[in-house]
Amino acid sequence: MIQAASFSVQRAADRACFDHGWLKTCHSFSFASYYDPQNVNWGALRVLNDDVVAPGQGFPTHPHRDMEIITYVLAGHLEHTDSTGSHGVVGPGGAQFMSAGTGVQHSEFNYSKDRPLHFLQMWVLPRELGSRPAYGQIEFTDGERLNRWLPVASGYPKVEAPVKITADAAFLVTHVADGAFVRHPFAPHRLGFLFLAAGTANVEALSETDEVVASESLSAGDAVRMSNIGRVILRADREAIAVLWDLAKEDLHT
Repeated sequence: MIQAASFSVQRAADRACFDHGWLKTCHSFSFASYYDPQNVNWGALRVLNDDVVAPGQGFPTHPHRDMEIITYVLAGHLEHTDSTGSHGVVGPGGAQFMSAGTGVQHSEFNYSKDRPLHFLQMWVLPRELGSRPAYGQIEFTDGERLNRWLPVASGYPKVEAPVKITADAAFLVTHVADGAFVRHPFAPHRLGFLFLAAGTANVEALSETDEVVASESLSAGDAVRMSNIGRVILRADREAIAVLWDLAKEDLHT
């Protein structure tokens, strides 16, 4: 049985945004002091924070557990140190990933002393709790994500990616040139979460029967939540950077 498709836009201005001086942050979901019982997660996706960190500033050592954490760097360089002994610096277009598992302490700082750092940090609920903590990072060339969806991390069997996560979800990124487009198909009964990090674009969602469900213009900071969509098409009006989550429909550990 084909279920009805749904499509909703969260505008950038509707996010919970805070200016802490050293940190400007916008939360797409409930996080820290911002809590909305109607906006806690989208499937396994629990956090998507859009953060700009001042030069030389950052998050001092703090704990995490039982969470898959992926950070995608948009501009600048992110420095990471954790209690497993891992240390690394990730540049623009690169990703840092950490399985918090049974518990880990880590810090994140802007590696530069004179330029801001801009990144997206995303938390995904794991399929199983109590795993062993792990850290890694990966870099990509501009060509790998130009005008195509580049899989970065996946625990979803239909999407192969270099980073393995313990969640029925896949994370993809793209850099779309002016006037170009990318598309992504969804299997039946999946959720989609698309976030436009930069530029302007039009997003069109088609149902499982290939009928147009919705078509909306997006600006930087806008996000789209989709359910029971057959495919989504993103066309850049002005050079755009976007990320996409392809997620199981079940709400895990909520």
